[in-house]
Amino acid sequence: MRHIGTVVSTGVLLLVMTACGSAQNAGTGAGGGPTLPTATSSSAEVPPGTAPGEVPPDGKPVTKLDTNALASDYPRTAWTQGDGKTVTVVAQEAGCGKASASVLEQSASVVKIELLETLPLTKEMCTMDIRFPPLKVQLDEPLGERTVVLTSRQEQK
Repeated sequence: MRHIGTVVSTGVLLLVMTACGSAQNAGTGAGGGPTLPTATSSSAEVPPGTAPGEVPPDGKPVTKLDTNALASDYPRTAWTQGDGKTVTVVAQEAGCGKASASVLEQSASVVKIELLETLPLTKEMCTMDIRFPPLKVQLDEPLGERTVVLTSRQEQK
């Protein structure tokens, strides 16, 4: 009878640990990769009825997209809108990180866009979520048939 309390406590602890493990895995899709959230913190407007990371109805998907420099789990979506001078790319940010995008280079054949995740310099409590905000950059000339090359990096500020 003295061991019943120990057995019950162990069972409760096991149940709690199992529930916590299930909650941590809830953010992965069937393929084990990240799933897109239902809401984003973005600088680009996502029209109603458009899922995050999905090209909006008035957008034209970028067909020449070089994503070789991105990590395998990074989003690979870009589109133009309007006159083709506005390019929207889907970035990735997590916890206290904040994503931004900038044009590094524009030539007759290539547009290089860098996706930057800025992390706080000091340690602080942050959420454990991954967000996929769409970010707009402006080009000097319409994208046309040029290739968009995406790169990413992180920095602390």
